[in-house]
Amino acid sequence: MRVRGRTRAGGAALAGAALLVMAVLTGCDAGPETQRSSKGSPPRASEEPPGSTPAAVRPLEWRRCDAPEGGTAPGSAWRCATLDVPLDHAEPGGETIGIALIRRAATRKSERLGSMLFNFGGPGGSGVGILPRAASSYRALNTRYDLVGFDPRGVAASAGVRCRGDEEQEKAYREVDMTPETAAEEAAFLADGRDFAAGCARLSGPLLPHVGTTSAVRDMDAIRQALGDEKLSYFGVSYGTELGGTYAHLFPETVGRVVLDAVVDPTADTVGHARNQATGFQRALENYLKARGQDPAAGTRRMAALLERIDEDPLPTASGRELNESLAVLGIVAPLYSRSSWPTLTAALDEAGNSGRGDRLLQLADSYNNRDEDGHYGTQSHSQRAISCADAKARPTAAEARALLPEFRRLSPVFGPFLAWDTAGWCAGWPVEGEHDTPEASAPGAAPVLVIGTTGDPATPYEGARRMAGELGEGVGVMLTNEGEGHGSYGESACVTSLVDAYFLEGKVPADGRVCS
Repeated sequence: MRVRGRTRAGGAALAGAALLVMAVLTGCDAGPETQRSSKGSPPRASEEPPGSTPAAVRPLEWRRCDAPEGGTAPGSAWRCATLDVPLDHAEPGGETIGIALIRRAATRKSERLGSMLFNFGGPGGSGVGILPRAASSYRALNTRYDLVGFDPRGVAASAGVRCRGDEEQEKAYREVDMTPETAAEEAAFLADGRDFAAGCARLSGPLLPHVGTTSAVRDMDAIRQALGDEKLSYFGVSYGTELGGTYAHLFPETVGRVVLDAVVDPTADTVGHARNQATGFQRALENYLKARGQDPAAGTRRMAALLERIDEDPLPTASGRELNESLAVLGIVAPLYSRSSWPTLTAALDEAGNSGRGDRLLQLADSYNNRDEDGHYGTQSHSQRAISCADAKARPTAAEARALLPEFRRLSPVFGPFLAWDTAGWCAGWPVEGEHDTPEASAPGAAPVLVIGTTGDPATPYEGARRMAGELGEGVGVMLTNEGEGHGSYGESACVTSLVDAYFLEGKVPADGRVCS
C-alpha cells in the first residue's frame, strides 16, 4: 500500500489535483481512421536511437472507442488505436504486446503543431481512461496539438498486470497491519508482500521483467514515430516526470517541447523516496494545520494519538467494515494531494475524533485504493508495484526497515512508520530483479525541458524538481517554482498555466528560476 506519486488530472476527483482512476477505457469498434501527419502525408521514420523497431513506423488505425465496463464512451471526438511493440525491446523480432492509445484531434487543424503525449502518473495510471476526463483542463493546448493518452505496458488495456482478486485484496486491507509492532504482525505483513508477489508471478509472470520505465520509454518513442512526429511533445505529471526524464536521457535528439510537473526525484533510491515522502506529507500536513489556525506540532501529536487509538480499537462504519490504522493513514493521505480537499479531511478527522466513527476516512481510503461500492478493486496498485519493482534494485529487509523507524518517526510521526515499513514490504519476494538504484536523467544536447516544482507538494516534494533540473543538465533543465500547495500545478496556478501554454503553443521558454507566487 505504498503512498504513490499519484495519478493526477486537473479539476477531477478530490476537488482538484488528484484524479483517482476508477474506470478504464479500452477497445475500439468499426470505422478505421488512418493517422496522418500535420501536412497530410503518411508518417515517416526519423533517425532512431538504439531500441526502436520497424513496427513503430506503421500507420495507426484510429477507431471510435467503446464504452468501458459500467461506464460511458468518451464521445465522438475521441479515437482509439493499438500499437504493437516488442515485449522485449532487446528482441525486436520476438513476441509483441499492444499499447492502447486514445486521441483527440487538434481543433485548429490549419495551425496544428503535432501530437502531445500525456502521462498522468502512478505508476499504473491509465492514460486512455484519464485523458478524456481531464481534457477540459488542456483545452488551450488542444487547439494546436492532438491530445494523446496511452496505457503504459503492464497497465490496464496494455497487457495490464494482475496479481490477486478482490477477496484477497479486501482481506489484506482488513487484516494486515502496515505498521507492525509485534512479531506476529511483522510476519503477517511480510507474508502478505510475498503472497502478492507470488500472485503477480502466477498471473502475469512473463510480463514482469518487461514493464519497467526504460521499456515504457522505448514504447513512447515508438508512439512518436507512429504518430508521425519528428520530435516528442510530452506532458508528464508525477511518475510521468520519471518517464520524461528517462526519455530525455535515452532520446535527447528527439526531445521536443516537454513539461514535467510534480517531479519525482531522480537521485532518490527506494529509501530516499520514502524519506522524501515522509518529509513531503508531513510538510503538507503542517501547512494544513496552520491553515486551520492550529499549532503544527500539537496537531501532529493529536493525529498520531488518534491513529494509535484506531490501531488498538478500529472505528465502526455504516457499511459494517471497520476503519483500521492502515486505512486511516490512507484516508488522511488522500485529501492532502489538493488544498481544495482540506475541508474533506477536516470533516473526516472531526467524525473520527469526536464521534468515534470511521465512515469518512474509510471512504477516502477506498477511493485511494480504487475500491468501488460493490467491493471491486481496480488493478492500478498491481501495475504500480510491478513497474516499481521492475525499476528498483533495492530490496530492503525487515531489519533495515526497523532501523529506519526512529528517523522516519522524527520526520513524520503520522506517516513515517507507514513509509519506513513500506520499503521492506513493497517488493518482498519479487520474482524479478530491478534495473537500477536510481534512474538516469542526464540529457546533454536535448532541447529545453520545463521542470515545475510546487513548494507544498506532498507526494513529490519540491526538492525533487530542483534535482531533476540539475540532472537534465545545464541548458536543458529549466526550473519553474510554484509557491503553493498540492500535487501538480498546471490548471491550479494561473501563472504556471499561462507559462506552460506559451511554452507549448509559442515555444517561449521561461527564464530558468522563474517563480509563480
